[in-house]
Amino acid sequence: MPAEDRFYRHLMGGPDLTWFVVGDGESDLWVAVDTRSWRPELRGLAAEVLHRTRRALTRYLVRHPQFGVSHVPVEVQTAAPPLVREMAAAARIAGVGPMAAVAGAIAEEVGKALLPHVQELLVENGGDVILWGSCPRRVAILAGVSPLSLRVGLLVTPQNGLTAVCTSAGRWGHSYSQGRADAAVAVASSGAIADAVATQLGNMIRDGRDLETAVRATSQRPGIIGLVAIRDDRLAAWGKLRLIRIGE
Repeated sequence: MPAEDRFYRHLMGGPDLTWFVVGDGESDLWVAVDTRSWRPELRGLAAEVLHRTRRALTRYLVRHPQFGVSHVPVEVQTAAPPLVREMAAAARIAGVGPMAAVAGAIAEEVGKALLPHVQELLVENGGDVILWGSCPRRVAILAGVSPLSLRVGLLVTPQNGLTAVCTSAGRWGHSYSQGRADAAVAVASSGAIADAVATQLGNMIRDGRDLETAVRATSQRPGIIGLVAIRDDRLAAWGKLRLIRIGE
């Protein structure tokens, strides 16, 4: 998603957080850490890890172009870069192409590099969010023209480690989808898995009648904590989630 289209970022943050943006190529990450832990070196670390991660992926794609265009899982060698192996594993779980996991995987890679230095952390990459810490965070769901867009969300407290909240959509936005969901949200302890499964969930939704069936089928994927699917004014959810109203 081009940086200028990320209008939702003016709604993000919190009084206890200091945030910054790092970019490299097509990646544009919003990173927030608790103000007590903030120091300028964190921005440099995040930028360095992002650049190194993207460079490794880009080099791999030059040698293995099918990895970048396939809409089904692709096998990779054990010598492939760690990010590539993680994306491939998530794609196998969800039955989608490995690039469906790229945004969540990159956000997690940057987040993990910062974790030893902070108490609270949020990393957002094109609407996919990685959270870590002990403070509850409200995550609003952007769902295009649906009347539920930015009106419902999740209350996330990642007390047991890193939590990823990733969203796919077929009726708006930049992400590839074979479906027509306004929002297909997956929550997991892995950014790559959450991203890939959100894509799978979105692929299964053509209209509001598909929501419950799609959520039920996708809930069987290992590693998934919860799911939310939205189409028009209808919503289906599953898992250990706390749905909340936003803006009231």
